[in-house]
Amino acid sequence: MAEWGSEEIGFFLARQLSGVFEIEEWQIEGAGVRFHGILVAKPETTVSVLRQRLEPYGFSPLLLSQREILILPTPAGGKRTEAERPWTQILLFIATVVTTLFVGAIQLGTDPLTDPTSLLAGLPFSFSLLSILGVHEFGHYFTAKRYGVHVTLPYFIPAPVGLGTFGAFIKMKSPVIDRRSLFDIGIAGPIAGLILAIPILMIGLTLSEIVPTRGVMGISLGSPLLFTFIQEVTLGSIPEGMDIVLHPVAFAGWIGFFVTALNLLPIGQLDGGHIAYALLGRQSEKLAFLTAIVLAFLGITFWPGWLFWAFLAFMLGFKHPPPMNDVTPLDPRRRLLAVGALILLFCLLTPAPFISLEF
Repeated sequence: MAEWGSEEIGFFLARQLSGVFEIEEWQIEGAGVRFHGILVAKPETTVSVLRQRLEPYGFSPLLLSQREILILPTPAGGKRTEAERPWTQILLFIATVVTTLFVGAIQLGTDPLTDPTSLLAGLPFSFSLLSILGVHEFGHYFTAKRYGVHVTLPYFIPAPVGLGTFGAFIKMKSPVIDRRSLFDIGIAGPIAGLILAIPILMIGLTLSEIVPTRGVMGISLGSPLLFTFIQEVTLGSIPEGMDIVLHPVAFAGWIGFFVTALNLLPIGQLDGGHIAYALLGRQSEKLAFLTAIVLAFLGITFWPGWLFWAFLAFMLGFKHPPPMNDVTPLDPRRRLLAVGALILLFCLLTPAPFISLEF
């Protein structure tokens, strides 16, 4: 074939639109060709037909509206060649096991630096936290696989201090078909992780201590609405002047809630960003910008850590890549679930997750 970017390629791609899209005009834009005209087939049929016609030649269609189609070269990651060798993921996971064992052991007052065998004391925390994060990411992974999206195994990020990990993520290496599959992939992780985080939190709360508040020093954790509700169900009302010292398993459950809240923020490539784009399309950029402003306000007013997330949002931008079919809207059931995801965000979010205490 002629070199990409030539008129011959444009005419070749135009011929592939026959029967599904009536072309009025087209122009080459960088590595792609944008066609304007009228969609004459159903969006689902159009994308299916064009994928069959174009993918053997290394192109992918993006149906942006009823009157606009963008055809791009298929990303290298979207071409399945040989089986992925997940050595990087395995090594990162092993490192994260070690760092979370270390943090869990420190919580129980041991010193793994002088007594490496005391790392085993951190096993309840490590197992609980990595189970929540793993179930969350595999919720995305298996849902993406179900929709034919080429996706990597989870990358766990170790951290030698703090929580023992910066979380985990997967990479989608091929385009998502439509908004419905994008929504399902986005919401699957938070739901799966939360289903496990709730019983882990309840078990951890039964192992926790209730102590007098006076004389306590350290870090106090914010109590989101869902955490408070589960605490009430599990332990009942806490007497005035008393507080809970969370067992490491309960702390892992709390982190599970916190991580789920962060992922549900409607920004960029976060789970909430997938959900917001599936619901609102390109209008989700405005919601992402507003969310970053709110995070900056929370950072100034309550917890400085929110400033980092606001800065990260502005640095990474608010745009979300469209699915191949950006025309077919969400069905009413998914719209209702999207509203539920927003409500869940408010139930999991606390303005000040970490507060220094000294009485």
